[in-house]
Amino acid sequence: MGEGFIFDQPPYAALNVARERVIERLIASLRKDCRLETAADLGCGLGYFSAFLRRFGFRVIGVDGREENVDEAKRRFPDIEFHRMDAEDPRIREFGQFDLVLCIGLYYHLENPFAAFRNCFAMTKQIAIVEGMCVPGKEARLEVRDEGPTEDQGLHHVALYPSENGLVKLLYRSGYPFVYRFRAMPEHPNYADSSLARQSRTIVVAARSELASELLTPAAEPVTKDPWTRRNTPAALALYTRDAAIRFGRFLGKPWPEKQKVLSRRWGRLFPS
Repeated sequence: MGEGFIFDQPPYAALNVARERVIERLIASLRKDCRLETAADLGCGLGYFSAFLRRFGFRVIGVDGREENVDEAKRRFPDIEFHRMDAEDPRIREFGQFDLVLCIGLYYHLENPFAAFRNCFAMTKQIAIVEGMCVPGKEARLEVRDEGPTEDQGLHHVALYPSENGLVKLLYRSGYPFVYRFRAMPEHPNYADSSLARQSRTIVVAARSELASELLTPAAEPVTKDPWTRRNTPAALALYTRDAAIRFGRFLGKPWPEKQKVLSRRWGRLFPS
């Protein structure tokens, strides 16, 4: 292996081992019911998880936005196909669809995570595994953060970091009809609250069809709240009730296929098509 890359340092090695164990168990679980043969590793870095997927039997390509990462990945793993492409660029869809799309340590480095997740959805034939940093809090939100000009940060040094619920909502609204949380997070301090720090990373699964795995639990799409309304007054309650009635009326006026999409997105696929 090459030397001098930040991704080779011990903290990254420990994090990769923890992530790999969870992903390996999940793939083994899903392969009982899903035929998973092809994979794309988006934000592949130096190719660590591309090589992991290859060892797991996948036909895999790796994609990264940094030329130096792609060059080093090609040097380390010459039998794997690597490409330089920004995950936010719609041309990334030209690589085609894959049974599994892996998005590890990427989305929170992006200026436009919605664009990247829509590209990710277009490339996903069955399942996407998404991992990365999340800001604390229960709200579905994004926080603008400055990033330093180092090789393990984003291309433009400013990014939108979502909360965990923000990530779940981004995935739903990018097109995935099913999103799942893990019942047990990777065994690493970043995935849990402690007396010293709050949880800073998460990992979720998004899919085009319903999954059956004892490792996963469905994640309902978070409902965002009006941040301007004062809810603890009679006037605010009356306004909220009026707006809710208007929204319900609009819902009733939609064609049945549109109603079905709304219900499926909010509460799961209650009415099979």
